Amino acid sequence: MKKIGFTLLIAMLGGLLAIGGYKLFENTQLNKMSFEESQKVYFANNPANISSSTGNPDFTQASAAVAPAVVHIVTTYEPSSTTGRQGQPSPFDMFQEFFGTPRGRQQQAQPTRASGSGVIISTDGYIVTNNHVVENASKIEVKLTDKRVFEAKLIGRDPNTDLALLKVSASSPLPIVKLGDSDAVNIGEWVLAVGYPLGLESTVTAGIVSAKGRALNLLGQEERQQQYYENPDEVPVSAAIESFIQTDAVINRGNSGGALVNSNGELIGINAAIASQTGYYAGYGFAIPVNLVKKIANDFKEFGKVKRGFVGITFTELDPDVAKSLDISEYNGLYVQDVVVNGGAEKAGIKKGDIITKIDGRVITASSVLQERVGRMGPGDKVELTYLRDGKEHKTTVTLQDAATSMPTSTTASKSSTQLYNDLGAGFSTIPADRKKELGISSGVVVSDVRRDGLFSQYGVPRGLIITSINGVAVNNIEQIENALSKSNSSMINIKGVSPDGGRVEMTFPTK
Repeated sequence: MKKIGFTLLIAMLGGLLAIGGYKLFENTQLNKMSFEESQKVYFANNPANISSSTGNPDFTQASAAVAPAVVHIVTTYEPSSTTGRQGQPSPFDMFQEFFGTPRGRQQQAQPTRASGSGVIISTDGYIVTNNHVVENASKIEVKLTDKRVFEAKLIGRDPNTDLALLKVSASSPLPIVKLGDSDAVNIGEWVLAVGYPLGLESTVTAGIVSAKGRALNLLGQEERQQQYYENPDEVPVSAAIESFIQTDAVINRGNSGGALVNSNGELIGINAAIASQTGYYAGYGFAIPVNLVKKIANDFKEFGKVKRGFVGITFTELDPDVAKSLDISEYNGLYVQDVVVNGGAEKAGIKKGDIITKIDGRVITASSVLQERVGRMGPGDKVELTYLRDGKEHKTTVTLQDAATSMPTSTTASKSSTQLYNDLGAGFSTIPADRKKELGISSGVVVSDVRRDGLFSQYGVPRGLIITSINGVAVNNIEQIENALSKSNSSMINIKGVSPDGGRVEMTFPTK
């Protein structure tokens, strides 16, 4: 009998050692995996078994699976930090916070606190949220639904995508939300928004996907087109990426950084903003696609920063007015304004005047399609571009390059373009000589982009307008626009031009 007991004891000890060794091996391997790979291992051993219903929707299983892994984030700001709009600390979700009313700096006698949401994506405590939830915070606390509270470490944040990655340390594995596939999301499918709105506890709301690929000019009004510098002498690079999933699931202040999941409980987006005149839900919410989230989060985990690949072009998104101004028949796609010398696009044969219509076989209906797809890749990755030249379709493979080899070669021109975009809230394209001849003009630039909160938008200058002169000075390029503005001593700007259909236009308005 003693012999049998001794044998059983040895067997049990052997089993425990084997399990312990396996767990040690498993944890070591998980640290080397991407978030998506580690989740596959986790859910292979812990299947969710959530069924999506048809007919009368039932979200109880998805809600129960997701809610424990969506956390409440409470941030603390020191008196000198930028905490939001004048009179309102830490603005979350408000459409007008991104354009319309700029963030202001204010001195507070005491530290201020604000809150948002976040999503746990790994059992060892990595959490995804919005950049604007944690930006400038001196302290970040994470509260779980089981009342545990952790102080979080900021791993990285990216204003260009409005994403941030946090890390907490817990004594046991944390619940996670399963990463889905935002490319597989369909307009009209049911989704759930999970977060901590208006200071409430964990809240789940339901709706449908209203649209995909929304570009709303929300991100980085302070940074957008103002670009980013490694050092003051470098040419800036436009890197804001917007391709939001739009939903009518109820999202309010505080939902920022929370989960947008499908009926299977899979994360398809990180909630980021609402469209509202009042700051409260009005039917339009926007989430960052999870496929972009995966790339940014993995970069932060592996490199501590985002590594971006660039095609090496500047372009104008086409619509009927811009196409007519440029004297081309295509209304969809991206008109290549310029190609970076020695960039990926030039090496692949792309030229100025080409019209890019597809990326990896996907039709480019808006610039957000290209930006989001490229935003999920890094230097060295390849994309297939379909483009039109002289009415014929061509395909080429572009190897993405890093910022240092993908910037325009003219620093002065780039800075001028950036400054004009900030001052006027508009971008410009040159016009072919034959188009000028057709319109009977000797000078002109096309207004190719109008920023929603900019000066041109404020005074109704439309996209597609051809400006022939500013303050009486003929303009054909960025340098001439800048020169025309600098020579005027007046606080007014006078614009003369023609509409795409040839009608004459003159507008005068203050520069501030």
